[in-house]
Amino acid sequence: MRLLVTRRMTPAAEAAIAEAFDATFRDSTVPLTEAEAAAALSAQDAIMPTLGDRFTAAAFAAAPPRARVLANFGAGYNHIDVDAARAAGVIVTNTPGVVTEATADLALTLILMTARRAGEGERLVRAGRWTGWHPTQMLGMHVTGRTVGIVGMGRIGQAIARRCHAGFGMEVLFHNRSTVEGLPFPARQVPLAELLGAADIVVPAVPGGAATHHLIGAPELAAMRPGAILINIARGDVVDEAALIAALEAGRIGGAGLDVYEREPEVPAALTRREDVVLLPHLGTAAEAVRTDMALRALANLTAVRDGAVPRDRVA
Repeated sequence: MRLLVTRRMTPAAEAAIAEAFDATFRDSTVPLTEAEAAAALSAQDAIMPTLGDRFTAAAFAAAPPRARVLANFGAGYNHIDVDAARAAGVIVTNTPGVVTEATADLALTLILMTARRAGEGERLVRAGRWTGWHPTQMLGMHVTGRTVGIVGMGRIGQAIARRCHAGFGMEVLFHNRSTVEGLPFPARQVPLAELLGAADIVVPAVPGGAATHHLIGAPELAAMRPGAILINIARGDVVDEAALIAALEAGRIGGAGLDVYEREPEVPAALTRREDVVLLPHLGTAAEAVRTDMALRALANLTAVRDGAVPRDRVA
């Protein structure tokens, strides 16, 4: 099978993929355009796409696809029109599970950096503006014992909650579309409005897509406690970026820690100039072992389709 891998992978992943398929590794760090995605669907038997590659309805409709499977590299797949893929007879898979712990680790990184003003402090030292310790310098939020509100109690939400409870003694509130029971840590499921009004730290942990677009918008930001911080490790458009900027500028919330952005990689200057915002370049799974595991999980899905089996992680 002819396979297109839309970005370069770790050496270990590329070696495994090349051994199993007639693989072409696209030597670019930018996503496929809609036209490039359409061309790939016509020319390849299989594709390993990832974040931002524009597999839209128009891309599927451009010509009858030769490709049988899109084995997405990543848990999120809102860059793929799964309804259009299904209609075209193209299988879509993702890589859940292997991203969970790394993404939860990154959420805790952002919580600590934002609450304790770590990014601001590092910039102060690097700029040579630090004049020495004093009792009221750069006072932030003490994280231990706070209340965390997690929006979406799936794998990643649970991993974040577990860390917050076990590591920092936090009370865990969560909101989820369906009832979640049997959690291995104390947590209370509440309506979103109640969570926003009670949590010191709010963390969306939901998939991207139409159902969660601007889930955290102006009304939700207005409902947050004064001084509370918002952490986003989900998808950029889960948070209404313009509303977030307005809330920060008005002093309605205490800060934000972001790993994803609404128009990634574009980051508004209104965010980059703020000291109360921590900005990371989508580092959620950025560890070599994790990225290799993601590629191998996608490869296992590809191999299953090639061999006529049901792929483990089929989403369409």
